[in-house]
Amino acid sequence: MKHKLLNFGVIVTSLIGFLEWGKGNSLFLFEAEKDIATKLVTNPTSVLHPFVLMPLLGQILLAITLFQKQPNKYLTYTGISLLAVLLLLMFVIGIISFNYKILLSTLPFIIASIITIIYIKKK
Repeated sequence: MKHKLLNFGVIVTSLIGFLEWGKGNSLFLFEAEKDIATKLVTNPTSVLHPFVLMPLLGQILLAITLFQKQPNKYLTYTGISLLAVLLLLMFVIGIISFNYKILLSTLPFIIASIITIIYIKKK
């Protein structure tokens, strides 16, 4: 049960990532996912990009583990890895640009992922 809660935490914390670009342009990842889901139905080719598909696939894999009796550790590792591609890039961007909003928005995901991985390795 704890493994499922940790996976759920990783999914939720991945949604609060914050992006900011240009003047006055900003977006949380949950807002971006809403737009992606809409475009996936209306214009699927517009969302065919690795930084869109990989994190989305990661969330889907983690969501699958929530419905398994015993969550598969390889699905969890793969899901976290696919999400980490985007969120670690955002973390680095936050450091490079000295943007504390981006930096702080990625920390919950990083912490939740580390806790989940440590839990799985101990188990």
